[in-house]
Amino acid sequence: MCGIAGLFHCGTIKPVDPARVERMTDVLAHRGPDGSGIWTAPGVGLGHRRLSIIDVEGSPQPMHSASERLVISFNGEIYNFRELRKELIARDVTFQTDGDTEVILAAYEQWGADCVKHLYGMFAFAIYDRKRRELFLARDRFGVKPLFYTQLSDGSVAFASELKGLLAHPLMRREIDPRAIEDYMAWGYVPDHRSILHGVHKLPAGHTLLLQHDSAVATPCQYWDISFAQRHRGKAKDLEAELLHHLQQGVTSRMVSDVPLGAFLSGGVDSSSVVAFMAEASRQPVKTCSIGFDVASADETSHAEKVARLFATDHQARTVSADQFDAIDAIAGMFDEPFADASALPTWRVCQLAKENVTVALSGDGADEALAGYRRQVFHAHEERLRKLLPEAVRTKVLGPLGRMYPKADWAPRPLRAKTTLLSLAGSGESGYARALSVLPPESRFALYSPELLTKLGDYRAEQPLLDLMDTAPARSRLDVAQYADLKFWLPGDILTKVDRTSMATSLEAREPLLDHRLVEFAAGLPDGLRVKGRQGKWLLKKAMERYLPDDILYRPKQGFVTPIAEWLRGPLAGKARGIAKSAMLARTGWFDNNRLSLIAEEHIAGRADHSRVLWQLIMLDRSLARLGIT
Repeated sequence: MCGIAGLFHCGTIKPVDPARVERMTDVLAHRGPDGSGIWTAPGVGLGHRRLSIIDVEGSPQPMHSASERLVISFNGEIYNFRELRKELIARDVTFQTDGDTEVILAAYEQWGADCVKHLYGMFAFAIYDRKRRELFLARDRFGVKPLFYTQLSDGSVAFASELKGLLAHPLMRREIDPRAIEDYMAWGYVPDHRSILHGVHKLPAGHTLLLQHDSAVATPCQYWDISFAQRHRGKAKDLEAELLHHLQQGVTSRMVSDVPLGAFLSGGVDSSSVVAFMAEASRQPVKTCSIGFDVASADETSHAEKVARLFATDHQARTVSADQFDAIDAIAGMFDEPFADASALPTWRVCQLAKENVTVALSGDGADEALAGYRRQVFHAHEERLRKLLPEAVRTKVLGPLGRMYPKADWAPRPLRAKTTLLSLAGSGESGYARALSVLPPESRFALYSPELLTKLGDYRAEQPLLDLMDTAPARSRLDVAQYADLKFWLPGDILTKVDRTSMATSLEAREPLLDHRLVEFAAGLPDGLRVKGRQGKWLLKKAMERYLPDDILYRPKQGFVTPIAEWLRGPLAGKARGIAKSAMLARTGWFDNNRLSLIAEEHIAGRADHSRVLWQLIMLDRSLARLGIT
């Protein structure tokens, strides 16, 4: 795992100042504390920070191919590099190192841009071809590893693993894109199709980009997409066995490491499944760690400890409390862009805990997206059946007005919180799912905005890119469409961003075995009834894991990595909630109605409503703007 950065001149070939590449690379030192390197040539410069995992003593970067034609700066891990190495040796390729970086170079010499189709893993890399005088950028299938890029005022393209790498360049402009504010307030993060800053792009997951000195910046090219268009045939038991094979393959392929390796263990189905297969494959006790909370309703440590005892792991646990939110500025600095998933704090803490004993940790991320484990996906499947039974006139003319009048009863038992369901049923399946996925629906966001921001936004709505994505999904059912949206939109923008930034902030490599693309492709072909059965999501996964895990782990209600932020903002963090309406930083932007911000803070503190998510969004936006130096 590493950090990469670089510069490339489009339309001309001018010298690249090595000091500028070095400055961009140095701010990524947390991603790679074990070594650094800079390489420049006319019109191009590559930088690298290394976290040594494979071939610890060898494989320095930027690395040259044996022919000296290619130069690479690479972030990530290629899990099938040994198999690829054997295949390439059979083609008379010789290798000087034992790592995966040189295998990528050899694969590019053999297959060109198609090399990415042969790579199984997580990656973002840049390869410069000295003969063709072009730069090839690539990002892995799911977007586990990030890659930002922008065109600067001198015509050069700058790229880096994190936005802070671009911000280290003196020509980088810091102008906020108002559409990113609308996106952020809708989702709690800035999705991959947008950046908080004008002119900055994120290379989409499963895409490559080819830059040439004699032409303008090209459009990214997609090399992979997940498809739900086909269905597997066969008995459930046979599909269960095949799923177990893919699970085992995903885990064991990610246990290859020349440094200490462990796992995050929450006590949920996904991380427990990963630990089960690790324990089966390991000769030594698996090192596991978990984070708990000082609010009992959000604490899962007892479940994690039960799984740790079951598999005799070397387990450590730690508790997160509200007084640790003094680290808000540190969290804002990790993400650069505003990021309001409150579980970032415990994720960072569990990464810190893991780093005390290991350099690589396996996580359970990805199974909910791939196998329909989110409550919203299960609800969506049921809603779609109900939507088909109700005439459109009933949904739009009766349920819509009823939903708008129904109180937002955050305090009530879940069955009585009907407002969201009514509004969802009144619209299309796509718009209903967008509402379920969002932190704030349109009517709530617009009530916070100032007339100035509304004018800047015009008719832009954050939901539209998601609706467009769902409308073109390669899918057979509405459940397929929901999962496709989660895999393409939510996963890279929220979950993988959270894990990448928090793990890299501690110089820890996090690996996601349940996002092995062969496993996800298999899961996408499962019949709906093997993914969701009744109120149970991830049904086939749970059935398959019954031989490894007890029922009270497999079938207890899904909790997730829930941070008790609502309670904290009514108690020890109430001052921060009140302070958001008086923030000089937010006031200077002119984006929000400060009276409205003050009202929601007081409503939340008094317990009349749960505004914790929007208050946390505003707190993180405020701190992120300060870190970005926006005035």
